[in-house]
Amino acid sequence: MIKVDAIGQTCPMPLIMTKKALREITEGIVEVSVDNIISKENVEKLAKESGYHFQSLLEGNIYKITIQKTLNTPKAEATQEDNTVVVIASDVMGDGDRELGTTLIKGFIYTLSEMENLPKTIIFYNKGVSFVSEIESTIKDLKVLESRGVKIISCGACLNFYGLQDKVQVGTISNMLSIIETQMKATRIIRP
Repeated sequence: MIKVDAIGQTCPMPLIMTKKALREITEGIVEVSVDNIISKENVEKLAKESGYHFQSLLEGNIYKITIQKTLNTPKAEATQEDNTVVVIASDVMGDGDRELGTTLIKGFIYTLSEMENLPKTIIFYNKGVSFVSEIESTIKDLKVLESRGVKIISCGACLNFYGLQDKVQVGTISNMLSIIETQMKATRIIRP
């Protein structure tokens, strides 16, 4: 049995920790401990969507989700299409609180770097270009994605506008024609 202690961890860490534990075994049990209902429900959803049998118990204020992985467990169908493109056009995710939006977009990029199915390309434009040039934690995640074959491209005009053209640390600098062509060829575009 692998025990995953995700107590005190915020989204998406309990899911990432659970996925890593499940990848370590071909069959067996993974027991995940979390301390909030949202994490519990997210881990249960992961187990259900993956076709694993699971059971949840509440012990005090800790949820324990026991996931059974067997050799006969059907593999989840890949949902990624051949040419998925992620477009990041802002340094925040959503329109609400700026601090929350910054946390969410950084979490999105980190979680993307932990996924098995990856997009083919990530495009950065407008204020999104700060992620390839200024935000060290995200640059690290983007380098992981690039090393796994994801093409990282940034708008040259946007980098120039923000004075970041000499600070790019990951990916390539591109132009609007290339950005449009990449999106036109996409089978799916994700814009967080």
